[in-house]
Amino acid sequence: MEIIKTNIPDLLIIKPKVFEDERGYFFESYNENTFKKHELNYNFVQDNESKSGYGVIRGLHYQLAPYSQTKLVRVIQGKVFDVAVDLRQDSPTYGKWSGIELSAENKIQFLIPKGFAHGFSVLSEKATFVYKCDNLYNQKAERGLNFNDPFLNIDWLIEPEKAIISPKDKVLPNFMEAEKNFKFGK
Repeated sequence: MEIIKTNIPDLLIIKPKVFEDERGYFFESYNENTFKKHELNYNFVQDNESKSGYGVIRGLHYQLAPYSQTKLVRVIQGKVFDVAVDLRQDSPTYGKWSGIELSAENKIQFLIPKGFAHGFSVLSEKATFVYKCDNLYNQKAERGLNFNDPFLNIDWLIEPEKAIISPKDKVLPNFMEAEKNFKFGK
């Protein structure tokens, strides 16, 4: 398993070692010992899965501390553009985002620590998205950012007229107005 740093501290790409032959393939999608070796000490307690069609944009979602979640995300069918936004006050990358294409073919995973908003757009006809969380879902702590915030200026790689957004996500606040309670380095 290869751990690759991104342009934002603590936001990591996890590239598994894939063994392929005429029968198919095998890889470890998670190994606690490997994570601990890289000082990634998470205790994942919840797994989630969603299936969406082309043009769906989900997010940008997060939970306030102390209910915030680290997420280890991947795609098992199709292809998405996955995005994380740094919400950690005093971070050198506060308000910046990073995005990566995740697909069933590339098997890449994205490790999104606490203090980030998360979302994705579906680039294939269908996509099945799965992720681990190190904290349970808490509806009262749930918050989000407007996917189309001009300050963030995220290119979701979807033509605007083909984007499918939930009514809940359409009314999320912009970055500057959103409630955030994360500190960098804590």
